[in-house]
Amino acid sequence: MVNGQRVVCINDTFPDVIKAIYKQLPIKDTTYTIREVFLGREKVVKGGDSATVGLLLEEITNPPDPFHAEQQELGFSSERFAPMEELSSEEAYAESEGEMELVGPGPGPIKLDVN
Repeated sequence: MVNGQRVVCINDTFPDVIKAIYKQLPIKDTTYTIREVFLGREKVVKGGDSATVGLLLEEITNPPDPFHAEQQELGFSSERFAPMEELSSEEAYAESEGEMELVGPGPGPIKLDVN
């Protein structure tokens, strides 16, 4: 995961201690933009001893981590997010310039020429 990448929240279940110290939490199935990727801790309480990849999100801001020596903003484990699949420029162009299919109830797809 990298700065500027779009991700979707896949896990918004948080323990009560997290709900108490965070101002904002991500919501499942909501899309966010990565603001910063950092090496974080597995546990917020008493400085945890194992590392994980942490994320700060453009759409969410929180207070400083009370256990971080440099008072870094509280972030989220990258495991709570999945990368959005983005179309390559060729795929996006093909979709915008080619045929489109309308799919719905009925005998079958209806093809429209969008050129």
